[in-house]
Amino acid sequence: MLAVAYLVVVALTIVSAKPLNDNLIVHERRDAVPEGFAAVGAAPAAQTLNLRINLVQNDLAGLEAALNAAADPISASYGQWLSKEQVEAFARPSDETTAAVTQWLSDNGIESTPVSAVGDWLSIAVPVAKANELLKADFSVFTHTASGEQSIRTLEYSIPASLQEHINLFTPTTSFTTSRRAGPVLVKSDVKVAPLATAASCSSTITPTCLQSMYKIPTTAATNTSSTIGVAGFDDQFANKADLTQFLKAQRPDMSSSTTFALTSVDGGTNSQTKSQAGVEADLDIQYTVGLATGVPVTFISVGETNKDGDDGGFLDIITALIAETTPPQVLTTSYGFNKEADLSKSLTFAMCNSYMQLSARGVSILFASGDGGVAASPGESCNGKAFLPTFPTCPYVTLVGATSGSSPETGAALSAGGFSNYFPLQTWQTTAAQAYIKSIGTEYSGLYNASGRAYPDVSASGNDVLIVQDGSSTTVDGTSCSSPIFASVIGLLNSELLSAGKPVLGYLNPWLYANPGAFNDITSGSNPGCGTQGFPAVKGWDPVTGLGSPNYPAMRTAAGLS
Repeated sequence: MLAVAYLVVVALTIVSAKPLNDNLIVHERRDAVPEGFAAVGAAPAAQTLNLRINLVQNDLAGLEAALNAAADPISASYGQWLSKEQVEAFARPSDETTAAVTQWLSDNGIESTPVSAVGDWLSIAVPVAKANELLKADFSVFTHTASGEQSIRTLEYSIPASLQEHINLFTPTTSFTTSRRAGPVLVKSDVKVAPLATAASCSSTITPTCLQSMYKIPTTAATNTSSTIGVAGFDDQFANKADLTQFLKAQRPDMSSSTTFALTSVDGGTNSQTKSQAGVEADLDIQYTVGLATGVPVTFISVGETNKDGDDGGFLDIITALIAETTPPQVLTTSYGFNKEADLSKSLTFAMCNSYMQLSARGVSILFASGDGGVAASPGESCNGKAFLPTFPTCPYVTLVGATSGSSPETGAALSAGGFSNYFPLQTWQTTAAQAYIKSIGTEYSGLYNASGRAYPDVSASGNDVLIVQDGSSTTVDGTSCSSPIFASVIGLLNSELLSAGKPVLGYLNPWLYANPGAFNDITSGSNPGCGTQGFPAVKGWDPVTGLGSPNYPAMRTAAGLS
């Protein structure tokens, strides 16, 4: 009888333990519906949710240490970027983690599919009712009041206590994102500019020739074509080759007007050559990489609308795709972002940043435009009388590029987003520069920003009155969207020289940038208004308008050990 009773107890234990849902603990929670969103009601029970799960990686601390050693200019390991296999060894979840999570899903009748090279991201598709049961959640429909866009989210979800050490997050769950921030602002149409701009004309219109003069960028073609630049494209923005040809004929007559770019597709991305579908952002980014980084191969990475990463809107998909490549481009420039840092949950933002770290460790310089809303991050954000809004992304493994205005002298552009992160702490490589700035402004704006947060932008480049060709017409545009591809071109040219000299590429830039403040043109005037204030002022040294300053190619070349 005792043996029978024992078997019954064991059987009941196995049955009750199988779903592993008896000890659920809240994993993420929002206390309230975010401002700008309204709850509509329960999500349809039968509607399928495509969720991603981020598993805890094997040794991120080890990866971070290896990356910092490779990026620190005074380290004996400087420039020793990691191989694909080395990064994968750090980032791959342990066998225990993978087994525990996949078994839990299987026990609940759910199949999972790895969607990253090392399996740190899994994908599942479940009905709303099943997701509510599995995660003790309440998936509901929410409307973004300004745009009318609807999404299915939950204010909290739980996972089994035994899996807390194995799962970073589920997404999309508690993040409430809107559309990506808009591209550059068009200023004028049918602009007429002489092919070789004079110093006088550069005060009103910026062209490649102006930038070559302002930043002393070489005009001769790069000799090492192993240096490559990737240009991220989103929102069905198409880079038009006819527009590029017209741009090169007018503004770079010393180059072959047939110079073009390669195409990589992510999430079904395409690049229509119908002229009326030419995108302002895509044309800008391509024209100021192909047309400025002379001779450096450029790839347009078109991210389609069939995103697999939920809240991330393709931002994670493009990084995941590049991590999986054997030879990703050594520079990646992105002129898009979410409106503000808080659009994504903190856990999802950190998970994305860990993916940026993986790509950076491969020797890739990741650049993002800092945004066009000054201390409000993006235009149109409501923050008058409230704390300043950090931009997206503020991940320390990306280099944020602010904007300048004018040419002689440059000033900080009023639109240039800059400030301090609420998610990431002040980084060691920027502590001295950022703390000196905070000391210089005293109590101004005290309480409106996080003085212990990661400071940005890191650098800047021209972002006002930049000439492009779009749909066959010349026009000028404003925005940090101009600044990021310009700075990326400088890095691409330096990388070409480094490779020709038998040296490694610059890779993860930030520690090198802050170790060499004299390699940039210091911008000491201007400010970035927003949130009902005049914003931060630009001053001598680093500031939250222009960062360390704009490129000085000869000085950067020296800092890179090329002379």
